[in-house]
Amino acid sequence: MEQRLSIVTLGVDDLARARAFYEALGWRVASEENADSIVCFTLNGIGFALYPRDMLNKDIGLPDGSGGATGAVTLAYNVRAREDVAAALEEAERAGGAIVKPAQDVFWGGHSGYFKDPDGHLWEVAWNPFSPLDDEGNFAW
Repeated sequence: MEQRLSIVTLGVDDLARARAFYEALGWRVASEENADSIVCFTLNGIGFALYPRDMLNKDIGLPDGSGGATGAVTLAYNVRAREDVAAALEEAERAGGAIVKPAQDVFWGGHSGYFKDPDGHLWEVAWNPFSPLDDEGNFAW
């Protein structure tokens, strides 16, 4: 298996609400085809999809309402400067997200905070002085 990630799919309870949240962050939908059943964005070479949670459970083969299409996962959005952490968290809050942990210095030497999207998916916003982003916003160790 090649070392790569192709698509991240989030199970959501309300597709229109989820789409509106990510669009409020400035993200652009990649395709309008099947937009009533799945919403896709393209991020730095990785697909990011929003899919109704009940349909995702059905695709996986799990009973509806089982919560099976969730897990202990956080998504991360790295920023270019320390002060960008608070700004990104505020933007997420204005778009309808909830700040879980405000921007603060962290034990590993960076600065980060967390927000939840309207479906409860956790996002870390981080500035990592040891791994600056390249010109396209890609992370490197």
